[in-house]
Amino acid sequence: MFDELDPILHSQLRLAVMSLLISVKEAEFTFLKEKTNSSAGNLSVQINKLREAGYIDVTKQFKNNYPLTICKITNKGIDAFELYIKALQTYMNPDTR
Repeated sequence: MFDELDPILHSQLRLAVMSLLISVKEAEFTFLKEKTNSSAGNLSVQINKLREAGYIDVTKQFKNNYPLTICKITNKGIDAFELYIKALQTYMNPDTR
């Protein structure tokens, strides 16, 4: 009756990161940290999990001699996010299945 929810996206912080990236396509680490109100360490761990799943690409570079991390959602990440939303809708409207 209910579709399985992707355990990678079912984490509050990972879902927040994906929600932000789905709307902006790519973002700096500092932007994601500010918008999610998370610690740098926790955000870094969650970004790495999304990267390992293939849902985002992470690019590290320098800007004015400071490290800059840019996260970009992948096509696989977009597909996974859309499937997650559809699965979640089965929980919100169980009588329509």
